[in-house]
Amino acid sequence: KMNNKIIGIVLIIVGVALTLWGYNIYDSASSQVTRAVNGDTPIEAWAGMVGGVISVLVGIRKLK
Repeated sequence: KMNNKIIGIVLIIVGVALTLWGYNIYDSASSQVTRAVNGDTPIEAWAGMVGGVISVLVGIRKLK
């Protein structure tokens, strides 16, 4: 039971960090230029944000 709580907390922390990292890439100047030119968002940005959110959700489930 205690291990699940620790795993949940770690997943939430990692998830938040991943989400912030993904958003930083999404919001970077080079990414904004790329989006303006061809409408593409870097795959790293999506991977970071989506992976981070999934990690946070799994972490929250582990805490319950």
